[in-house]
Amino acid sequence: MRTTSLTSAFALITVAALGLTACGSGDGASDAAPAAAKNDKIPTQDVVSGLTKDPAAAKLLPADVRERGRLKIAVSVGGNPPNSTYLPDGKTIVGQDIDFANAVGKVLGIELDQEVASFEAILPALDSGKYDLGTGNFGVTDERRRTIDFVTYINDGQGFAVRKDSDLKKVTDLKQLCGLNVATGAGTTFEATLEQNKGICEKAGKKAYDVKTYAESSAVWSSLQQGRSDVVMSTINGLRYAVAQQEGLRFLNEFHRLDVGFAFKKGTPLAPAFRAAVNKLIADGTYAKILKKWGTTPSAIAKSRISPPEIKD
Repeated sequence: MRTTSLTSAFALITVAALGLTACGSGDGASDAAPAAAKNDKIPTQDVVSGLTKDPAAAKLLPADVRERGRLKIAVSVGGNPPNSTYLPDGKTIVGQDIDFANAVGKVLGIELDQEVASFEAILPALDSGKYDLGTGNFGVTDERRRTIDFVTYINDGQGFAVRKDSDLKKVTDLKQLCGLNVATGAGTTFEATLEQNKGICEKAGKKAYDVKTYAESSAVWSSLQQGRSDVVMSTINGLRYAVAQQEGLRFLNEFHRLDVGFAFKKGTPLAPAFRAAVNKLIADGTYAKILKKWGTTPSAIAKSRISPPEIKD
């Protein structure tokens, strides 16, 4: 896909193909987004454009980056606000991740040239040098820290949602999912968590749960609405937003909190500058404005860190 500025328009993608997110599922089926899941309530107020360069943070950038004044960022457009989605024009990408990226670019005095990429493709592409950084609500896990550096900017995590007629009340142990169909996004920490723990059902003498993965969130929600899945595992913030936009669903509970950050190739020299930029946003109040805009104030962090250990509680 052609590289553009974060504030530039993208090649037109028809609104009909988007719904809550781009239609279609990872298994090749064509699933329309639920009718109630529309992008007509997405906040559009500008909380970023007035920011100016912070010399102290910018000085931490490598000299060659300061000279060329731009970096390439890969963006996963999952379609689920508050993280990232298209406006009804089918070309303008907005979301919490986009606002944070734009704000950091302003503070560092550089342009972040954006290229849309699939969630599961971004982390491997960082190692190859195709992109300088990536964003897509990437949770910081110990497994990922082996090959990726992170600069944190929010705290989100894992949770569950179900249809209102579900017998599930709260998931505190994955054994409660035994025998159920669990829908989640492909290449995510949710898929990894579910796959790594599949054996717990057999050990408990129960039927294993079936993990159904989809490349796009519209397909995840369609599978739940249409009864092909019993429960969805996804981001806490994304679940709360999606359930509020769709009838017949309910948010179940938070399961596991994770720090979320910009992703970089391991050993990147860019991390100190990005950490300083995020901390500048926290200090000057812009950070709080972005969270308030997207309704994610409970996900605030006190300070940005570089590749902190995975939260284990």
